[in-house]
Amino acid sequence: MRAINVGLLGFGTVGRGTWDVLRRNQAEIQRRAGRPIAINWIATRTLDRAREGTRGAKGVNLTNDCGIVVRHPEVDIVCELIGGIEPARTLVLDAIAHGKHVVTANKALLAHHGTEIFAAAHAKGVMVGFEASVAGGIPIIKALREGLTANRIEWIAGIINGTSNFILSEMRAKGASFADVLAEAKARGYAEADPTFDVEGIDAAHKLAIMSAIAFGVPMQFDKAFAEGITRLTSEDIRYAEELGYRIKLLGITRRAREGIELRVHPTLVPAKRLIANVEGAMNAVLVKGDAVGATLYYGPGAGAEPTASAVIADLVDVTRMHTADPEHRVPHLAFQPDQLSSDPFLPMGDVETSYYLRMRVEDKPGVLADIARILADRGISIDAMIQKEPPEGERQTDIILLTHLSIERNVVDAIAAIESLPTVAGKVIRIRLEGLEG
Repeated sequence: MRAINVGLLGFGTVGRGTWDVLRRNQAEIQRRAGRPIAINWIATRTLDRAREGTRGAKGVNLTNDCGIVVRHPEVDIVCELIGGIEPARTLVLDAIAHGKHVVTANKALLAHHGTEIFAAAHAKGVMVGFEASVAGGIPIIKALREGLTANRIEWIAGIINGTSNFILSEMRAKGASFADVLAEAKARGYAEADPTFDVEGIDAAHKLAIMSAIAFGVPMQFDKAFAEGITRLTSEDIRYAEELGYRIKLLGITRRAREGIELRVHPTLVPAKRLIANVEGAMNAVLVKGDAVGATLYYGPGAGAEPTASAVIADLVDVTRMHTADPEHRVPHLAFQPDQLSSDPFLPMGDVETSYYLRMRVEDKPGVLADIARILADRGISIDAMIQKEPPEGERQTDIILLTHLSIERNVVDAIAAIESLPTVAGKVIRIRLEGLEG
């Protein structure tokens, strides 16, 4: 039986990992797929690296022109591993136009242009596999598209950026500052030279937009995502959260609410007893709540050459299995049939309802807490728990930490502004959102 031929775009960390795993496990993969899967073209700017990596292999062609690969008649699947928006978007659409199936690990591309790409693929009758675009080696896309298909998904909460999770884990374990731990993350290869997408929540928002679209059957709408990063978190807040029985994690949260869909990434207090609160280091975890199955947790490495290659090759196998199937009977890209996607709105952040951790520096004198409680009560915000620290000897200011019950974000923002205007409150109020994540 003729092999399914794969054209690989990019031979960096993931591209090399895909080549290595596919070669190493060739026999096992063929047994699963039903026919051989072979990389016969590689397009890369680093031809010397590709020559070294493929030394001794037969039947593989190297080029620095991606256009040759996406149009070549002997390529069945184009595997896009170059990252970024352009030229990846143009190449993927060109491959689809030439009747090629596509496998990609590119979360930014799909978050911004997934709707366009999936529509083009559907019109052409080809498949787009993207398991590797979210959470590395964790098969969360397959779980949402297939394993949980009987469920009405209620919410998803995920640790989906390993760099930020490593930083928060180290800050908690060592009591170190964000800046110090970020430097360590760079030294250990967990953070890029420019870590903005990771630490500001943008990378997580890309992945969350993809999961939200699959979970709720809506078009990809990254522009509706709210993203707040971890750069302003302090070791004091991590310590206070611990005292209250919580851990702080950068979570991507998407939820089906009464008025629409929430799509938000931000630091979040999570009860320490929850399994997801105990995910440490650079690992990822995704918690999915379905109405029939309840809460299910998916855990594993969210990046790295071979974990990501595992997801890429899983897509190659799926495409190989379904290569000759009727396009109308394949698993839809976003789990729901293309003509059945919903137009449910996404909620602006001000309309989101959640709980809050508030920390403020105040004068240690009678009446201060009463003034703060009055401001909160006037806006319908009730207090769930409180810590008031004793001021250090000789000082007249202390910290008050409050946890609220469920409250509307815009009311909390208004209350914070009023609290900060009190003459007894020094500086800014620190706000971190809180999620119970009850199963």
